[in-house]
Amino acid sequence: MDAVTAPASVEELLDRVLDVSGDLPKRLKQCADYLAANPDRVAVSTVAEMAEGAGVQPSAFMRFCQVLGFSGYSQMQRLFRDTYAQNWPDYATRLEKLRESGAGSPSALLAEFIEAGRLSLENLAKTIDPRALDTAIKTLSEANMVHIVGLRRAFSVASYLAYAFEKMDVPTMLHNGVGKLDSRHAIRSGDAMIAITFAPYTPETVELADAARRAGAKVVAITDSLASPLRPVTPLLLTVQEADFGNFRSLSATLSLAVALVVAVGTEIRGPRK
Repeated sequence: MDAVTAPASVEELLDRVLDVSGDLPKRLKQCADYLAANPDRVAVSTVAEMAEGAGVQPSAFMRFCQVLGFSGYSQMQRLFRDTYAQNWPDYATRLEKLRESGAGSPSALLAEFIEAGRLSLENLAKTIDPRALDTAIKTLSEANMVHIVGLRRAFSVASYLAYAFEKMDVPTMLHNGVGKLDSRHAIRSGDAMIAITFAPYTPETVELADAARRAGAKVVAITDSLASPLRPVTPLLLTVQEADFGNFRSLSATLSLAVALVVAVGTEIRGPRK
């Protein structure tokens, strides 16, 4: 058997996992399923922890890494660490980078963030998949109820969607976790869910999206990468990559996408004017 070359990116790795998972033995398939659902955990977990999550022995997880083309778990983990570690410094680090850049006055900061927003919008215009967008609008407009979840950085987008859909008379439910209330039992077959999460992805959002899928609802994901843990949950991904300044990222492009979804779904439901 020819040697398999190790994937060069997280996206390539996930593509390979999806390609081979159907032909793997039971234990290795458990590893594939767990990795596909939890790619964000690789960078910070030991092989023993990943194996425990997959319900296999560490030796089986090591064998799975080799099937993918890696020499072992550490090589695969390094790929994730190289991809993720540089993207999510803490706020103290971000502020320090801003000071080093000599951003200067509040007006200069504003100008930089305006430029980051402009770049984000231009990138969205170039990369959005029109077919995926059309499918998302059709899915949402045909749903009995639109459920929305987005926590942490994504909460403002989720809140806007819930507000705007309500103004469009679209039946909507915002899942926000206030008071630790679990509203997943309100999700029914025939409903749809918009799940929004960005790196370093929110586990609660992914779990609720998966619960919606299992309940028979269709899931539309708004996320920032094909490496998102929402990818195994739904094929319907709308990816948005926000440009940053000093490792601070705005939501300019994401909110523009949200506005487009609301208006398009509202128009679809109300029908063309006579």
